[in-house]
Amino acid sequence: MDNTRTDSTPLKLAVIVASNREGRFAPVLAEWFRGRLAEHTDFAVDFVDLAEVALPTALSHHPDTAVRAQLAKVSPVLEAADAFVVLTPEYNHSFPASLKALIDWHFVEWQAKPVGFVSYGGMSGGLRAVEQLRQVFAEMHAVTVRDTVSFHNAHGDFDEDGRHRDSTGPDAAAKSLLDQLAWWAHALRDAKTVRPYGA
Repeated sequence: MDNTRTDSTPLKLAVIVASNREGRFAPVLAEWFRGRLAEHTDFAVDFVDLAEVALPTALSHHPDTAVRAQLAKVSPVLEAADAFVVLTPEYNHSFPASLKALIDWHFVEWQAKPVGFVSYGGMSGGLRAVEQLRQVFAEMHAVTVRDTVSFHNAHGDFDEDGRHRDSTGPDAAAKSLLDQLAWWAHALRDAKTVRPYGA
């Protein structure tokens, strides 16, 4: 139990870029969100890009050397994090297999921590993926924050240089998301210094 942290200690935020699809749009949104994070001083941020991680869907209690090397890229970041933001597309009314593999290879790393969502897709804006993820993260003993950032038909929202054409709405949504995430992250981090979470 770490009693050395104070309320002024920056929260460690892990932003998980869920898509590993060829030709993905995720890097554009990740850069946009990085700009919103620069305006929020509560967080020290790490990005976990699942296009750079190759976790198998076949789980094992005794992973081989190759899998352990992949886990070494992400597990320490997830363990150290006080909060998460999942940046996800919607594929076939759900979320990417790469994200499910990351979630399933871990358990205690998610516990008693808040999770926020930035989603994108067609008309649904990725919200069907988010609703499924809320159920998954509840099983992992994580807390999902209510407000999200959602991009409907995201490709048309950004110009050829990756700038949002009218970011007033998304900027406000990102601020609300990050404010809620910071509140929960502080509350849960402080609570765990008093009493360890029991899963």
